[in-house]
Amino acid sequence: MGGDFAPGVVVSGALHAARRRGVAVILTGPEAILQDEIEVHGGAADAMVRIVDAPDTVAMDESPLTAHRRKPGSSVRVAAALVARGEAAALFSAGHTGATFLSALAAFGVMPGVDRPALAVTVPTRAGAAILLDAGANVDCRPEHLFQFGVLGAAYARLVLNLDHPKVGLLSIGEEAGKGTGLVREAHALLQQAPIDFLGNLEAREFFSGRADVIVCDGFTGNIALKVGEGLVDAAEEMLREEIGSELVSQVGALLTRRAFARFKQRVDYAESGGALLLGLNGVAVIGHGRSSAQAIENGIATAARLVEKRVVLWLAEALA
Repeated sequence: MGGDFAPGVVVSGALHAARRRGVAVILTGPEAILQDEIEVHGGAADAMVRIVDAPDTVAMDESPLTAHRRKPGSSVRVAAALVARGEAAALFSAGHTGATFLSALAAFGVMPGVDRPALAVTVPTRAGAAILLDAGANVDCRPEHLFQFGVLGAAYARLVLNLDHPKVGLLSIGEEAGKGTGLVREAHALLQQAPIDFLGNLEAREFFSGRADVIVCDGFTGNIALKVGEGLVDAAEEMLREEIGSELVSQVGALLTRRAFARFKQRVDYAESGGALLLGLNGVAVIGHGRSSAQAIENGIATAARLVEKRVVLWLAEALA
């Protein structure tokens, strides 16, 4: 029931994940509404999809803490409980990030040595990809949280990016150790002592350069950086389309470069991965974009399934130990 276009695109994406990816899916929400949506999208007779009734939903403008306390029957809490009881292997939600965070945290708990889970997003770079954390789960952080994000991110990058020694950078306004807020300066000192390959501070202009394989920041900064990047991609694509379409010669060039544009879009489109893992939990919880399409929902569910298959929770727990 979460996301800007729910429940239609969520049901559609879930059915695609079941039919095309072979992933069994449990949909949580008001049963009658979900059953109607399934029928609209061809029914579930040929798909491994079932419904577990959850009468309540969390609106995007609700306080996550208030909703968590007052709505035990919300779709996201019911979904998290299914995973905690072993009836499902992973949680995926494109809904309220704060509500998903609290539901997963309460249901799964955290790994030893972790105070707060971090939302880890894979972002494209000139060198391939990097892990950004936190991307929005923790608005207010302490230096030790950023220290933990650095260690968690390095372990996660070794698994998903296949890097032996991932390079970790701390997002700041200058490369010098004394630059940035008090939070950043204290986190810098802690990260220097961490058992990771710490590069030091990383300026925003190097965000997509590939210099760092892991980019560490608080959730407020990370979420803004991520959305500025998304907005820039959308604006650049539209401006290029306008320029190419302005002249006949350019239109011929557009035909020749269509494949290049398609490859570029694939590299930078958040729908390709479908979601971001909440690192540090004793369970797999993947959060999708609020604007997720059916394709993004399908890919997010597939991402959650792959992380389960890779035993990501066990891997991270061993790395932290």
